[in-house]
Amino acid sequence: MFRQMVMTDQSILLDVKELKTHFFTRKGIIKAADGISFEIHRGETLGVVGESGCGKSISALSIMRLVPSPPGRIVGGEILFEGQNLLQMSLDRIRKMRGSEISMIFQEPMTSLNPVYTVGEQIAEVIRIHQGLGRREAREQAVEMLDRVGIPSPERRVQDYPYQMSGGMRQRIMIAIALSCHPKLLIADEPTTALDVSIQSQILDLINQLKEDLGISILFITHNLGVVAETAQRVVVMYAGKVIEASKVRDLFHQPLHPYTRGLLNSIPAWHQSRKKRDRHRLQEIPGMIPDPFHLPKGCLFYPRCPDKRTRCEDQAPPLERKGEDHYVRCWDT
Repeated sequence: MFRQMVMTDQSILLDVKELKTHFFTRKGIIKAADGISFEIHRGETLGVVGESGCGKSISALSIMRLVPSPPGRIVGGEILFEGQNLLQMSLDRIRKMRGSEISMIFQEPMTSLNPVYTVGEQIAEVIRIHQGLGRREAREQAVEMLDRVGIPSPERRVQDYPYQMSGGMRQRIMIAIALSCHPKLLIADEPTTALDVSIQSQILDLINQLKEDLGISILFITHNLGVVAETAQRVVVMYAGKVIEASKVRDLFHQPLHPYTRGLLNSIPAWHQSRKKRDRHRLQEIPGMIPDPFHLPKGCLFYPRCPDKRTRCEDQAPPLERKGEDHYVRCWDT
């Protein structure tokens, strides 16, 4: 398990240890999260990056205790939030924590917002549940939150329904709901993927600004390393249910150690061009597909797609090893 050496244990807000979340189907067992470990420190943003199906979102849903069961089940590990194991808490206690201490925003706000209630009612409901305020006070706070997330004319827009707002504004509403009770941890699960590029930038700027204003920690899930570069201080790279590399963001961009991480970086146009200013060839691509979850490779999970594979990689799964002050990688070739 990797730890940031320069910080003390008191600075750790969330500590995920060897998390295993499996799905039990008629075809077999899918190990969606297979021994995932990472930490989030107070006031920092941790980026979690990887292709679809690598276990990013399942790890987040496991933290929130929202894994659909059946078929999913957390079968191992610990999730420590301020030293308390969330997996040992009652569902009533977890429900009280959701929204008040840990909040989550999702990729598509239209599926998360209730179409028959105004946005003001939906923000105020969270405030009433967790803070015990009356309707008038909760509505006033809802207006304040709309203003804080950059919704123009918040006194008027608080009466609007989700369908009356653009995708970018709906995502701002989701952020307002998530932060309305000042949680300590915000989990952002691909919050900009469904938005236009210009709106993506605005949402990222908003999240960064709110993090500084409120002093919260953020778990930012994305498939885009470019987004990680704009938001996070540390990053975890996942592949097929496992962490394969973890480091400070600047170290990952300057010296990626895992072939998969290098492949992801080579798919970013700006990074690719800055590294190879005289090279006018096409962007590199990672050949092949992610492995079938029912038939995972025996050794290294990335072996079938790896350009640097060795004979050893086919039969022996590499451990996650420390390769620098705060740099960890799961690869035999480093």
